[in-house]
Amino acid sequence: MMELLVEAGRRNSLRDPLAQLTETLELTPPQLHGVLWLGLDGPLSMGELARRVGVTEKTITGIVDRLEREGYAQRERDALDRRVVHVRLTPRGREASDRVHAQAQESLGHFLGLLEPEDRTALVRIFEKLVGRLSARPAPLPETP
Repeated sequence: MMELLVEAGRRNSLRDPLAQLTETLELTPPQLHGVLWLGLDGPLSMGELARRVGVTEKTITGIVDRLEREGYAQRERDALDRRVVHVRLTPRGREASDRVHAQAQESLGHFLGLLEPEDRTALVRIFEKLVGRLSARPAPLPETP
């Protein structure tokens, strides 16, 4: 599999298909991924957003600081547990999320369009199996500082 990915990368960049939006929206890749997750799933706790973006909770604090400063997101304290902070998109953040989602859909459509319909069906079936098996695994333990 790794050899096939390397060979595909020689023919076409495997760079994140959302990377071109980082310049347009003036967001870093982690900020862009944060906006994407918040747009897909709505408000998330700082810890969950960190996990989804693939960074530490310390790092997500700086990312959210910048998203807030630029008007893409806002923090809110949980009504039941004031220690928990949720992040939600602002209207500007929602607009950016919609653009990111549309770009991701377009890129995926182009990529999958290279396959025959039966191959696309097989690939989707394989990914459904992978997601099912990942869902059956216990969640990873949170990182300790």
